[in-house]
Amino acid sequence: MREIDTHFPAEACPFCGIAAAYPHPSSPPPSLWKKQDEKEMSLEDIVPDGDVQPERTQPGSFVVLAGRGVVAFLDILPMVGGHLLVATRNHRVKVSDMTSDEAQEMGFYLPLLSRVVSKVTNVSDWNIVQNNGARAAQVVPHVHFHIIPRPATKPEIKSRSWTMFGRGQRDELDEEEGARVAGEMRRCLREEIKRAKGVSKL
Repeated sequence: MREIDTHFPAEACPFCGIAAAYPHPSSPPPSLWKKQDEKEMSLEDIVPDGDVQPERTQPGSFVVLAGRGVVAFLDILPMVGGHLLVATRNHRVKVSDMTSDEAQEMGFYLPLLSRVVSKVTNVSDWNIVQNNGARAAQVVPHVHFHIIPRPATKPEIKSRSWTMFGRGQRDELDEEEGARVAGEMRRCLREEIKRAKGVSKL
Protein backbone atom coordinates (compact mmCIF):
# COMPACT_ATOMS: atom_id res chain seq x y z
CA MET A 1 0.00 0.00 0.00
CA ARG A 2 1.30 3.44 -0.89
CA GLU A 3 2.20 5.87 1.86
CA ILE A 4 -0.44 8.36 0.76
CA ASP A 5 -3.15 5.69 0.86
CA THR A 6 -2.39 4.73 4.46
CA HIS A 7 -3.09 8.20 5.84
CA PHE A 8 -6.12 8.88 3.65
CA PRO A 9 -8.07 5.67 2.94
CA ALA A 10 -10.63 5.59 0.13
CA GLU A 11 -13.56 5.27 2.53
CA ALA A 12 -12.63 8.67 4.02
CA CYS A 13 -12.07 10.36 0.66
CA PRO A 14 -14.21 13.51 0.27
CA PHE A 15 -14.20 13.20 -3.53
CA CYS A 16 -15.57 9.66 -3.31
CA GLY A 17 -18.26 11.08 -1.03
CA ILE A 18 -19.26 13.63 -3.66
CA ALA A 19 -19.33 10.97 -6.38
CA ALA A 20 -21.51 8.72 -4.20
CA ALA A 21 -23.90 11.58 -3.41
CA TYR A 22 -24.41 12.25 -7.12
CA PRO A 23 -24.64 8.88 -8.89
CA HIS A 24 -24.92 8.78 -12.65
CA PRO A 25 -28.50 8.01 -13.80
CA SER A 26 -27.31 5.15 -16.03
CA SER A 27 -25.04 2.28 -15.13
CA PRO A 28 -21.78 2.42 -17.08
CA PRO A 29 -21.70 0.30 -20.23
CA PRO A 30 -18.78 -2.12 -20.71
CA SER A 31 -17.13 0.28 -23.14
CA LEU A 32 -17.91 3.91 -22.40
CA TRP A 33 -17.75 5.30 -25.92
CA LYS A 34 -18.88 2.32 -28.02
CA LYS A 35 -21.99 1.02 -26.29
CA GLN A 36 -24.05 4.19 -25.99
CA ASP A 37 -24.70 7.33 -27.99
CA GLU A 38 -22.34 10.13 -26.92
CA LYS A 39 -25.06 12.77 -27.14
CA GLU A 40 -27.34 11.04 -24.64
CA MET A 41 -24.47 10.22 -22.36
CA SER A 42 -23.13 13.75 -22.26
CA LEU A 43 -26.40 15.56 -21.70
CA GLU A 44 -27.43 13.41 -18.77
CA ASP A 45 -24.05 13.94 -17.11
CA ILE A 46 -25.05 17.44 -15.97
CA VAL A 47 -26.76 17.41 -12.60
CA PRO A 48 -30.28 18.92 -12.87
CA ASP A 49 -30.44 22.17 -10.92
CA GLY A 50 -33.23 20.85 -8.71
CA ASP A 51 -31.11 17.86 -7.66
CA VAL A 52 -28.16 19.92 -6.45
CA GLN A 53 -28.09 19.95 -2.66
CA PRO A 54 -24.73 21.05 -1.19
CA GLU A 55 -25.64 19.55 2.18
CA ARG A 56 -25.62 16.03 0.69
CA THR A 57 -21.91 15.92 1.47
CA GLN A 58 -19.73 17.01 4.34
CA PRO A 59 -18.28 19.50 3.73
CA GLY A 60 -20.90 20.84 1.34
CA SER A 61 -20.21 20.55 -2.39
CA PHE A 62 -21.27 22.55 -5.43
CA VAL A 63 -21.45 20.02 -8.24
CA VAL A 64 -21.42 20.88 -11.92
CA LEU A 65 -20.96 17.48 -13.58
CA ALA A 66 -21.69 13.90 -12.50
CA GLY A 67 -20.62 11.71 -15.42
CA ARG A 68 -20.06 7.99 -15.57
CA GLY A 69 -16.36 8.27 -14.89
CA VAL A 70 -15.82 11.96 -14.10
CA VAL A 71 -17.27 14.46 -11.63
CA ALA A 72 -16.67 18.23 -11.46
CA PHE A 73 -17.33 20.57 -8.54
CA LEU A 74 -16.12 23.87 -7.15
CA ASP A 75 -13.06 23.84 -4.92
CA ILE A 76 -14.16 24.68 -1.37
CA LEU A 77 -10.84 26.49 -0.80
CA PRO A 78 -10.51 28.29 -4.13
CA MET A 79 -7.47 30.22 -5.25
CA VAL A 80 -9.88 32.55 -7.06
CA GLY A 81 -13.58 32.53 -7.95
CA GLY A 82 -14.53 29.82 -10.41
CA HIS A 83 -11.77 27.41 -9.30
CA LEU A 84 -13.13 24.05 -10.50
CA LEU A 85 -12.01 20.51 -9.69
CA VAL A 86 -12.46 17.68 -12.20
CA ALA A 87 -12.02 14.25 -10.61
CA THR A 88 -12.43 10.60 -11.47
CA ARG A 89 -15.64 9.10 -10.11
CA ASN A 90 -13.85 5.99 -8.87
CA HIS A 91 -11.07 6.24 -6.32
CA ARG A 92 -7.85 6.47 -8.32
CA VAL A 93 -4.86 7.91 -6.52
CA LYS A 94 -2.66 8.94 -9.46
CA VAL A 95 -3.16 9.52 -13.18
CA SER A 96 -1.28 6.29 -13.82
CA ASP A 97 -4.08 4.44 -11.99
CA MET A 98 -6.82 5.65 -14.36
CA THR A 99 -8.47 3.29 -16.82
CA SER A 100 -8.48 4.08 -20.52
CA ASP A 101 -12.24 4.82 -20.41
CA GLU A 102 -11.75 7.23 -17.51
CA ALA A 103 -8.90 8.95 -19.34
CA GLN A 104 -11.02 9.27 -22.47
CA GLU A 105 -13.94 10.80 -20.58
CA MET A 106 -11.58 13.13 -18.71
CA GLY A 107 -10.05 14.19 -22.02
CA PHE A 108 -13.52 14.86 -23.44
CA TYR A 109 -14.57 17.08 -20.55
CA LEU A 110 -11.43 19.09 -19.75
CA PRO A 111 -11.69 21.32 -22.87
CA LEU A 112 -15.45 21.82 -22.39
CA LEU A 113 -15.08 22.65 -18.70
CA SER A 114 -12.18 24.98 -19.46
CA ARG A 115 -14.44 26.94 -21.80
CA VAL A 116 -17.16 26.92 -19.16
CA VAL A 117 -14.83 28.32 -16.49
CA SER A 118 -13.55 30.97 -18.88
CA LYS A 119 -17.05 32.07 -19.93
CA VAL A 120 -18.59 32.08 -16.46
CA THR A 121 -15.69 33.98 -14.87
CA ASN A 122 -15.09 36.17 -17.94
CA VAL A 123 -11.37 35.33 -17.65
CA SER A 124 -9.55 34.35 -20.83
CA ASP A 125 -6.49 32.68 -19.25
CA TRP A 126 -6.39 29.77 -16.84
CA ASN A 127 -4.20 27.05 -15.38
CA ILE A 128 -4.89 23.34 -15.46
CA VAL A 129 -2.93 21.72 -12.64
CA GLN A 130 -2.73 18.08 -11.59
CA ASN A 131 -0.51 16.64 -8.84
CA ASN A 132 0.50 13.00 -8.27
CA GLY A 133 1.69 11.96 -4.82
CA ALA A 134 2.47 13.70 -1.54
CA ARG A 135 5.90 14.94 -2.64
CA ALA A 136 4.21 16.51 -5.67
CA ALA A 137 1.86 18.42 -3.32
CA GLN A 138 -1.17 16.18 -3.84
CA VAL A 139 -3.32 16.97 -0.81
CA VAL A 140 -6.32 14.74 -1.56
CA PRO A 141 -5.05 11.39 -2.87
CA HIS A 142 -7.74 11.04 -5.52
CA VAL A 143 -7.05 11.98 -9.15
CA HIS A 144 -8.26 15.51 -9.81
CA PHE A 145 -7.46 18.37 -12.14
CA HIS A 146 -7.69 22.01 -11.07
CA ILE A 147 -9.04 24.50 -13.59
CA ILE A 148 -8.04 27.87 -12.15
CA PRO A 149 -8.87 31.20 -13.80
CA ARG A 150 -6.05 33.76 -14.00
CA PRO A 151 -7.69 37.20 -13.70
CA ALA A 152 -5.90 40.06 -15.41
CA THR A 153 -6.34 42.39 -12.44
CA LYS A 154 -6.67 41.16 -8.92
CA PRO A 155 -3.97 42.81 -6.78
CA GLU A 156 -4.63 40.71 -3.69
CA ILE A 157 -3.37 37.54 -5.41
CA LYS A 158 -0.02 39.03 -6.45
CA SER A 159 1.59 37.83 -3.23
CA ARG A 160 0.14 34.35 -3.54
CA SER A 161 1.93 31.41 -5.05
CA TRP A 162 0.66 30.62 -8.54
CA THR A 163 2.51 27.32 -8.56
CA MET A 164 -0.82 25.90 -7.25
CA PHE A 165 1.00 23.28 -5.21
CA GLY A 166 -0.59 22.24 -1.95
CA ARG A 167 -3.16 24.28 -0.09
CA GLY A 168 -1.38 27.61 -0.44
CA GLN A 169 -3.20 30.79 0.58
CA ARG A 170 -6.87 30.21 -0.07
CA ASP A 171 -10.20 31.57 1.04
CA GLU A 172 -13.22 29.47 1.98
CA LEU A 173 -15.91 29.30 -0.68
CA ASP A 174 -18.95 31.43 0.12
CA GLU A 175 -22.00 29.13 -0.08
CA GLU A 176 -24.29 31.62 -1.77
CA GLU A 177 -21.64 32.48 -4.33
CA GLY A 178 -20.81 28.80 -4.79
CA ALA A 179 -24.44 27.96 -5.58
CA ARG A 180 -24.66 30.84 -8.05
CA VAL A 181 -21.41 30.03 -9.86
CA ALA A 182 -22.07 26.27 -10.02
CA GLY A 183 -25.55 26.92 -11.41
CA GLU A 184 -24.15 29.22 -14.08
CA MET A 185 -21.50 26.62 -14.93
CA ARG A 186 -24.14 23.91 -15.35
CA ARG A 187 -26.13 26.17 -17.67
CA CYS A 188 -23.04 27.03 -19.69
CA LEU A 189 -21.95 23.37 -19.84
CA ARG A 190 -25.32 22.39 -21.28
CA GLU A 191 -24.77 24.92 -24.05
CA GLU A 192 -21.22 23.69 -24.67
CA ILE A 193 -22.36 20.08 -24.91
CA LYS A 194 -25.18 20.92 -27.28
CA ARG A 195 -22.76 22.87 -29.44
CA ALA A 196 -20.09 20.14 -29.35
CA LYS A 197 -22.51 17.34 -30.08
CA GLY A 198 -24.81 19.18 -32.46
CA VAL A 199 -27.83 18.73 -30.21
CA SER A 200 -30.59 21.25 -30.86
CA LYS A 201 -32.37 20.83 -27.53
CA LEU A 202 -32.19 18.94 -24.25
